[in-house]
Formats: sequence, C-alpha cells, structure tokens
Amino acid sequence: MLLLSKKQDWLGNIRGDMLSGIVVALALIPEAIAFSIIAGVDPKVGLYASFCIAVTTAFVGGRPGMISAATAAMALLMVTLVKDHGLQYLFAATMLTGVLQIISGYLKLGNLMRFVSRSVMTGFVNALAILIFMAQLPELVNVSWHVYAMTAAGLGIIYLFPYLPLLGKVIPSPLVCILALTGVAVYLQLDIHTVGDMGQLPDTLPIFLWPDVPLDFETLNIIFPYSAGLAVVGMLESLMTATIIDDLTDTPSDKNRECKGQGIANIGAGLLGGMAGCAMIGQSIINIKSGGRGRLSTLVAGVFLLIMVVFLDEWLSKIPMAALVAVMIMVSIGTFSWASIRNLKQYPLSSNIVMVATVVVVVWTHNLAYGVFVGVLLASLFFANKIAHFMYVESHFDEAGNTRHYRVIGQVFFNSADKFTAAFDFKEAVDKVVIDLQRAHFWDISSVSALDKVVIKFRREGAEVDIIGLNEASSTIVDRFGVHDKPEEIEKIMGGH
Repeated sequence: MLLLSKKQDWLGNIRGDMLSGIVVALALIPEAIAFSIIAGVDPKVGLYASFCIAVTTAFVGGRPGMISAATAAMALLMVTLVKDHGLQYLFAATMLTGVLQIISGYLKLGNLMRFVSRSVMTGFVNALAILIFMAQLPELVNVSWHVYAMTAAGLGIIYLFPYLPLLGKVIPSPLVCILALTGVAVYLQLDIHTVGDMGQLPDTLPIFLWPDVPLDFETLNIIFPYSAGLAVVGMLESLMTATIIDDLTDTPSDKNRECKGQGIANIGAGLLGGMAGCAMIGQSIINIKSGGRGRLSTLVAGVFLLIMVVFLDEWLSKIPMAALVAVMIMVSIGTFSWASIRNLKQYPLSSNIVMVATVVVVVWTHNLAYGVFVGVLLASLFFANKIAHFMYVESHFDEAGNTRHYRVIGQVFFNSADKFTAAFDFKEAVDKVVIDLQRAHFWDISSVSALDKVVIKFRREGAEVDIIGLNEASSTIVDRFGVHDKPEEIEKIMGGH
C-alpha cells in the first residue's frame, strides 16, 4: 500500500521535522513564484502546485524527508504549451503526466536508474543549472541600473549573511535577501518589476476544478508529447534526488513507490489548478541539512507554504523580481557541479564526453529527457566498446594429434563478435580444432552466430571441431539459437546445396 508508512517516518523526529519544514516553506515561496514566471503562468499556479505536491508526496512518496514541488526543470518544458494552447491545457497535461508516472511505477521503471551513469547525472545537474540561469536573463535585459544594483546586493546578502554569528545559522539567507530587498524597494519606492506585476497571487485556498478542455483525441494529441516529456524529466529528477538523499542519510528508498507517489501528486496538482512538479535537489538538501528526516517535514513545508501565501499575499506581491533573480542565480550556482570542471583532466575521456554531451543536448533542446537519453546511449556505447577490448583468443598447436587448441577469454557479444571470428585461422591444415570456452561468456545472438560461423568454416575445411567448457548460461543461448550442430538448419542456410 502506498499509504503504509512506518510510525518512525512521522513521529521519529518531530522537532527537527517541524523546524526544517518551516525553513523549506520560506525558501519554497520565491522559487515557486520564479518557476511559475519561467513557465509563463500566474504565481498562484506554482504555489498551489508546490502545496499540493509537497503534501501529497508526504503521504504517498517513496523517500521520507525529500521535498517535491514545482521545479525549474518541469517549468522549462511547459513554456511552449502555455504560449500556444493556454493554461487549461497545462492542467490537463499535468494530470496526464501523473497517470504516466503511476503506470511507470507499476511497470517498475524506477529500477532503470541503475542504467544512468554518474557522468550522465552530473551532466543532467549541470544542464539544469545552466537552464535556470538562462531563464533569469530576460529580467536583466533592458532594465534600469536599480535592478542590477538590487540583484548584486541580493547575491551579497545570500552569500555573506550565513557568516554572521548565531543569526546566520538560524535564518535562511535567501529569505533575508527577499525581506531586505523588498523593504528597500518599498521604502525608496523604486520603479522596478515586482511579483505583483507578474500576475495575481492567490488569496483563497485552492479548489478542485476539472481542466476546461475537450475530452477528445485532438486534446490528447496536443498534450501527450508534453506530458511524456514532463513524466520522464519528473521521474529522472525525483529518482536522482532520492539517490542523493539516500547517500546523505544512509537510508534506502523505494524508487518505484516514488514514481507512483509523484504521479498521484501531479494528478492532484492538475485538479487544484497547479502545474506539474517533481522532487527538488536543492530544497531536499536544505531540508536534510536543517534537521529534517521524516515525512512530517515535507507535510509541514507544504501546509506552511499555503498558509503564508493565502494570508500574506499583499506582502508577497511587493517582492521585487530582482530579489527572485538573485535567489535563482544562487540556486543555479549551487546546483552546478563545479567539481566536474576540475575533474575534466583526471576523468577518462569517455566519461567527460558523456557529461559534456548531456549538457550540450539539454541546453540546445531545453529538454532534460533528450540529454539524459543521449548521455545513457553514449555511456552504453563506450562501455560496450571497452568490454569488447577485453576479449581475446589464445592458441597453441599439438603436433602429435595435428590439433589446434583455441582458448577464448572474455565477453563475446555484438561488439566483439567480429573480433572473435577474426582470431581463428581457417586456412591452417589441421585434423582437429578444440575451442575452449571455459573463460568466455556468450551474451546474444550475434555471439552465437559468430560461433556458428567459426565451426561451420572449420568443418568446411575438413577439420573436426570440439567445443568444450561452455558455461550453463552460454550453453542455454547457444543450444537455443545455434545451428552448427543442427544439420537441417545448416541445410537451409546453404540453400540445399
């Protein structure tokens, strides 16, 4: 059952979870608003989504202590849909995203995370950081010097405030940045963009609303490509975040349950007038480092967020956009893996190519799923090429019996099959050939076909062929798909001649 959670998850760390949840809620508000603006929707869409997703995943998510809400990665995929078709189609796409994620959970696609290499994960995170930064540039173009001054001051507060004794460790610096810059902007009556200029903030609790779109194939045709992309990116970021939090807390998590939980949360977000979201790497780390460990921290974050938004909406509308830009630049800088730049000289060329390719594809297409797909594909090809190099064939000649002994060592599969075939001398005049496969493994039909080719060629040259030492797994695939010991199959191949 999704709702079956241990008592320890809820009541094992009440004080730490309550305090960390409040800190996360304060930090979530500017991000939820900023991500809404990235997507081209009213701030309330991101705020309602963050509330719904955080509260829902607190109950049905697979990773206690992880924060899920509206995110930049998801917002970036919504821009075209909102621009071309409007808000109602975004709500429908959000619900379909949830359905696809639930299906993925039941198909146990969470286990596919094992195929995402460290290089791909690093590229994913770096590309996300670059996209977040690029999304801030419109707010810094054709503006007055006040905006640049406020943004610079905001970054100064964010990075210097934590060094203050006592207060610096207690109050999150992004919150101080927002409060300080809002106070300055209101006091000096600066004519700069504020959150209120971006759209109306909510002043009521969210209500259930079915998306106002036609229920037909045309609608499905419009929203499915976006929902598929959102589902993939949401699962990737959520599962990667879960993996990071697993390492930080030294506790396991259920990745397939996380897929289902994220799906249920997104369906709820769509029904409450919110956008699709997923787990947040930055906020989850803030939660863990603030003492949050259980599901209570995620629940408190969502509930406290809504309370503040509904009852303090007048103040939130006065927040200058420059303050949010500063916060988002901080998120971008904090998300980027700077160690990956330093390690370029130390890491293998193949790992660097995978990481850089992932970044380039994501930034070029603005789609994290494409980048991860290319990264996984390249990593797989490099791995296959590397493993193929470890396959080699030794041989020695026994004059007494006019016999050539071949010993195959390593993995025989599609990439090493040609190398395997080329290692045998078919023109050598011998009575018998012994192929020792004790230290070899045959993985696919390409390798079985290569073995067939070798045996048939030797027999055609008049040599007797013995295959010895085949392990059980290899023997199973060779017996099933091999033809060298099946005269009727060889007859078919030779065309009956």
